[in-house]
Amino acid sequence: MTLLLNILWFIFGGWISGTLWILGGALMAITVIGLPYTGAAWRIAGFAYFPFGKDIVDRSEVTGQHDLGTGPVGCVLNVLWFILGGWHIALSHVLIAIPEAVSIIGIPFAFKDVQLALVALAPIGKTVVPKP
Repeated sequence: MTLLLNILWFIFGGWISGTLWILGGALMAITVIGLPYTGAAWRIAGFAYFPFGKDIVDRSEVTGQHDLGTGPVGCVLNVLWFILGGWHIALSHVLIAIPEAVSIIGIPFAFKDVQLALVALAPIGKTVVPKP
């Protein structure tokens, strides 16, 4: 079922979302200031292409220790991200999730768009892991 949902997701817009995350990460990599966001954007891109069977968690949950992305530096980077554009990306995912949620068939896709909206608000310190 996960494979079918991922294929449908990819065909009906996941490829656009993932590609935009990759392009955004590439644009951020060009600047020195945006470099910390590049890795986060590319991790999210992989999730945006095929989100079913995966989950987004704090990196500290996976590694068991705190790093710069999950501490005060990560907090400052996430605040800057939110102010400069993260809320725009999150809003777009929520606006896409609303019509998906209206149809019964689109409810699983709406849940994934809401997950993408939440991670778009504060991507630093997050990672994608397979669901158990």
